[in-house]
Amino acid sequence: MKTTAGAGAFAMSGGLATPAISQVAAAKTLRFVPQSNLSNFDPIWTTAYVVRNAAAMVWDTLYGVDDTLTPKRQMVEGEETSSDGLTWTFKLRSGLKFHDGSPVLGKDVVASLTRWMARDSMGLMIKDIQQELTATDDRTIKWVLKKPYPKLLFALGKNNTPMAFIMPERVAKTDPFKQIDEYIGSGPMKFAKSEWVPGAKAVFEKFADYQPRQEKASWLAGGKNMLVDRIEWVIMPDAATAAAALQNGEVDWWENPVIDLVPLLRKNKDIMVDIADPLGNIGTFRMNHLFPPFNDLKVRKAVMMALDQEEYMRALVGDDDKLWKRLPGYFTPGTALYTEEGGDILKGKRDLAAAKKMLAESSYKGEPVICVVAQDQSITKGQGDVTAELLKRLGMNVDFVATDWGTVLQRRASKSPPGQGGWNMFHSWHAGADCVNPAGYVALRGNGDKAWFGWPNIPDLETEISNWFDAPNLEAEKKIIGKVNKIAIDNVVYAPTGFFQGYQAWRKNINGVVKGPIPFSWDVTKTA
Repeated sequence: MKTTAGAGAFAMSGGLATPAISQVAAAKTLRFVPQSNLSNFDPIWTTAYVVRNAAAMVWDTLYGVDDTLTPKRQMVEGEETSSDGLTWTFKLRSGLKFHDGSPVLGKDVVASLTRWMARDSMGLMIKDIQQELTATDDRTIKWVLKKPYPKLLFALGKNNTPMAFIMPERVAKTDPFKQIDEYIGSGPMKFAKSEWVPGAKAVFEKFADYQPRQEKASWLAGGKNMLVDRIEWVIMPDAATAAAALQNGEVDWWENPVIDLVPLLRKNKDIMVDIADPLGNIGTFRMNHLFPPFNDLKVRKAVMMALDQEEYMRALVGDDDKLWKRLPGYFTPGTALYTEEGGDILKGKRDLAAAKKMLAESSYKGEPVICVVAQDQSITKGQGDVTAELLKRLGMNVDFVATDWGTVLQRRASKSPPGQGGWNMFHSWHAGADCVNPAGYVALRGNGDKAWFGWPNIPDLETEISNWFDAPNLEAEKKIIGKVNKIAIDNVVYAPTGFFQGYQAWRKNINGVVKGPIPFSWDVTKTA
């Protein structure tokens, strides 16, 4: 930090040591550059990771997965299960408070879980077998099911979006298909709504009454001890600006530096660069199954046949071959259920001629393909540029809508026809932690109107996913997952563009940064 001559003279003369105080204040404020703008802040209404990441500071969950994806108690003191697996009873920890000072009560949990179930893939499964969800007293919740659901605790503690965040009853009673406008949680940080400037800044302040668990933190499990008083999200869509700010010390931590700038950052002795999440990400070419042309399986298959994952991955990670892999399927490489069954269409040399022939045999008649691509998110922009050229080579009429990520998040939720405010395709990505199995894998589901944006309706896929939930052991799970992968590819639930890892970067006066699917801010310290 620079000290002016005047300030130094003031300190030497016995006045208030302003620079020292400023250093202390700076050490208590963490300035973070997120992956994109926080354009809305309802973690149930949207599945956007940027919203989930912010929400994880503001709202808490009954359980939280650790770094082995095992659910551990978070807001609950304990639970009991009936011998038949149909009745679950949860006891909240004592002393839990919302940011407005009101206690966290059982009725808040019931309302929050009810809203979450309407939007989450696992929640919808639970809702279908739910008989009763009630608060029997202020700290006790009883959940009665019509059939056992062994993965209930994982559903309540998973990091997949949307997470089962607990909100005050009055907020949780908001229609799950409309956005909330009050951001009161019970998590370790409060959202400073008055300082929120979408497109520029979002601010979070330490919640003094938060009671962290005593266990060591591990991802969403354990004690969420906040060691800074204030976190400022500084929105910097221009990568060069973000890189300069990190090098100059204007910001402390950059969630996803673009690959081209990583060598420059590594040369700076004050900056650390490391893999953000070893489980990586799966690139996503998401098609709208409701409307032409992608309601025609032949069109979707033509795209899959022509798609070259290397082109997509080079656009994201450059020449670093350690950062990407071809992915002839939907599951995270290196994990227990990884499979390539049915993935031949994504292997080998790309056959553009065969893809053009299949497209010619389809119902496609040259109508515009509306590609909605966010330019302020490097992952989506890189994929979008490749897709525009791919579709043109196939002979498709590309209507490329270059926009921002916030607009994509709004528009992809629309079921309007593509020419009336809807869309044909968009790009996204899914954290590898979300894709290790079908449990919380929203993009894999084929349950029509209840599916993720694009709304694929693939009954055979749903049958096998249900079979997986009932599988008695890992060997049985693997056999079913092979079928899931093949059916999903045969029907092109979406087109995977490859598996890739990314970096995060932070200044060396920041300690406690961990690898994972979320930029976990607890246990992070900053020295002046």
